[in-house]
Amino acid sequence: MTLEDDAAAGPGTDSASWQGLREISDARTFRALGHPVRLALLETLVIEGPLTATEAAEHIGESPTTCSFHLRQLARYGFVEEAGGGKGRARPWRLRTIGMQSANVHDDPETEIAAAALAGLMRERQLQRYRTWLDTRASYPREWRQAANEGDYLFWLTPAELTELNSELSEMLIARARERLTDPGARPAGALPVELLLLAYPVVPPSAGS
Repeated sequence: MTLEDDAAAGPGTDSASWQGLREISDARTFRALGHPVRLALLETLVIEGPLTATEAAEHIGESPTTCSFHLRQLARYGFVEEAGGGKGRARPWRLRTIGMQSANVHDDPETEIAAAALAGLMRERQLQRYRTWLDTRASYPREWRQAANEGDYLFWLTPAELTELNSELSEMLIARARERLTDPGARPAGALPVELLLLAYPVVPPSAGS
């Protein structure tokens, strides 16, 4: 599971202080992320860059007090940090990592449950953004409606081949996106944040003995 779309750097982030992709492997951290307000804050920092609790509250429709609390919790787990300047709720916060990733399988049942809960929450938020796109696409210029795309493909693959395919796609996409995620100046005029979802899973169970 990758969380790179929800915790990439935003404008004004000092790329020199980044830790790269954050590996998540424990139930406590999964549970810490598995809150709608915290995910909304991370998503907003991706797009907007450093924000104070009050500014973040305006974006996500929560109170400054609520945002301040959840930003402090995210900082406690190392996902955000103070960007410098300001005091109290006027302190700006920024992301610490370009993205997050986790293994698909966890030996500890508690971690497996917490990871699955977070993945489900994230996917539902992403699918809601997709539904919003479908509902509002008529308001976008023609060039964006033509550029947006969706499709589905069916492959016959072994587990090893699927692992290789996912790895190749991830490396290609991260390499392509990294500079513009870390450097707002690298974004050409007219560029918008675009979300790309890749879901790869078997559609039938394996036969007995396979």
